[in-house]
Amino acid sequence: MLIEQAISLIHEADYGTLATNSAFLPGYPYATVVPYVPDYAHRPIICISAPAEHTKNLLANSRMSFSVLQPGSTDVQAVHRLTMVGEAERFEPSPALLARYLRYEPGTEQLLALDFAFFRLSTRKVRFIEALGRMGWLDKTDLSVVDQLSGETEANLVREVSCVVPAGVRVLGVDCYGIDYEVHGRRARQSFPNAPVVAGDIERAALSIASIGPHPRQVGTPLQKGAGLRNRACSSASLPNTEPRPGDSRHHRTVRPPVVVAM
Repeated sequence: MLIEQAISLIHEADYGTLATNSAFLPGYPYATVVPYVPDYAHRPIICISAPAEHTKNLLANSRMSFSVLQPGSTDVQAVHRLTMVGEAERFEPSPALLARYLRYEPGTEQLLALDFAFFRLSTRKVRFIEALGRMGWLDKTDLSVVDQLSGETEANLVREVSCVVPAGVRVLGVDCYGIDYEVHGRRARQSFPNAPVVAGDIERAALSIASIGPHPRQVGTPLQKGAGLRNRACSSASLPNTEPRPGDSRHHRTVRPPVVVAM
């Protein structure tokens, strides 16, 4: 149960607190808030600026921790939260992974021409806290015990699921544990009832729950059921473009302003 809850939290939140080893003040931790997108293996991907302190810290010492809190929390002692401990690796995302990142964080596109770089946060251990007195450690192998979707497969699933979601819902990603959405500018998560689902059964599982959409608790208001694109004669020609490329401004969505990255 802890692993399903931890993965759900990783996907539901859209920012976390990154703690690095300070290069300017050796021996002291340096923590800052950054936006992120989970990759196909539920590892946070961040896009950060070269002059930023946390970037310099990671290039000098890759060890880090990353904390995530359940969105919309008012009592942090009573909600889900976790801390990942591991290393950060600078890398160049594949075209499919870049497209996935920009679905979640479209405002990042205009930063790619600047001195921003991608880092993958690889986890050794995860400390997950369900509530006061209920917690436990997870190993990195717990996050990789099921099938991972290829970028092409996931992009096709996003297009299929986009046909059946309620009006006002944008599909961000699909994995073996559930579906990520954006609703009213907020990220939301809908978990599969019997997760994890094997790769061959994900399309059927996703289409069966997507027409309902995420729980109103996550989006603040009930969704209009039965108003998805498929009910408006959705066809392959009318599907939204889910793979934006740098320089391509044709986004069929409300684009949030660029994220201000802490320096």
